[in-house]
Amino acid sequence: MTRPIIEVDNVSKRYRLGQFNARTLREEAERLFRRRRSNGKAGGSPGDHESEFWALKEVSFSVQQGEVIGIIGRNGAGKSTLLKILSRVTEPTSGLIRIRGRVASLLEVGTGFHPELTGRENIYLNGAILGMNRAEIKSKFDEIVAFAEVEKFLDTPVKRYSSGMYVRLAFAVAAHLEPDILIVDEVLAVGDAEFQKKCLGKMRAVASGLGRTVVFVSHNLQAVSTLCERVFLLEQGKLANAGPADDVLRSYITGLQPGVEDFRVTTPLLRWRGLQNRRSLDDLRCDQDLMLELGFETGQESISNLHVDIELVDERDRTALHCKSKFVREPMSIPSNTNFAVRYLLHSPHLAPGPYRLTVYAAAGTKELCWVEQIDACRVSAASPFFPDDVLQDVKGTTVPGFSVDLVPSTSSEYVEVS
Repeated sequence: MTRPIIEVDNVSKRYRLGQFNARTLREEAERLFRRRRSNGKAGGSPGDHESEFWALKEVSFSVQQGEVIGIIGRNGAGKSTLLKILSRVTEPTSGLIRIRGRVASLLEVGTGFHPELTGRENIYLNGAILGMNRAEIKSKFDEIVAFAEVEKFLDTPVKRYSSGMYVRLAFAVAAHLEPDILIVDEVLAVGDAEFQKKCLGKMRAVASGLGRTVVFVSHNLQAVSTLCERVFLLEQGKLANAGPADDVLRSYITGLQPGVEDFRVTTPLLRWRGLQNRRSLDDLRCDQDLMLELGFETGQESISNLHVDIELVDERDRTALHCKSKFVREPMSIPSNTNFAVRYLLHSPHLAPGPYRLTVYAAAGTKELCWVEQIDACRVSAASPFFPDDVLQDVKGTTVPGFSVDLVPSTSSEYVEVS
């Protein structure tokens, strides 16, 4: 039997919350002094353990050449951390990773692109990073451009591309330059439904026709079921289940508990106050605008550079839409001790009929502040004659074509004006 192309052996990854890896010599000396002084004391140093977060805990599995595997789990389960380790973006705290072959990763929009270079130049740059020579890249160039559908903007600097154009070109380069292992994160959620279908077809062709290995992370369980042979389920950094795709997905869906709020706050700066206008969302027509008013409360410190992301999933845990506030407005600044709401207005999202649950993620820059999952959000009915049920059932949600984000006073209790 041939050796696995990917071996993950007892891998763990630890992060120190609120700290950077790089410290001054003085800061490092002070930290070591405090740790030594705490040795032998009951409970140890209060700061050392409270600031540690284990994103992965003793994860082990192997993947054979030509396999298409899926990695699923809730937000914060450790999926993206695992992909970063597989892609050599970061190193594990303990354990070993063995990879036999050339890896191409698509972890976030524009990974590996130079914003000042044109689309044409970035194709050659990414190809060189993947180890291809100029002749090999040139032989695939026309296929890449046709797949990405950016012919008109090929000689435009990519810093002027939309997020959709970015991800189309990035995926086209990664998939067409024939790596041994293709790693794809949830980044495809920024593409439209047609492009997602196109990408899934390409990944299937890469795996079946060329014998390449694909590692696919997604919240879209239907896509995982269609594409993947085996699935790994991560829960709180641990490998909770692994096996044939249908078996693991069925177990995961059965274990979900709609309506149960499961949230964690990594800092005391921001507290979740709930979906403020929940009662008005019980009976929405599919052709109506959708407004979500998200309530928060700051702590003893003000917050700057705040952004809030949302995701709606249907009753089968498929992503219906995914929106990021940073796409449509400047970061928000909030005073301390303030009740406020972030209001999302989604313009005619045309959701398929049925119930939807909401996930909310808030951060200040790259610092996570609040994460809330599995909130009963709304129920959509097909009340419009222009969007009958049989048409709407085929809608696979993506980024909403138009939405706005406003900062408003909280409507649930007393509030302070914010700017």
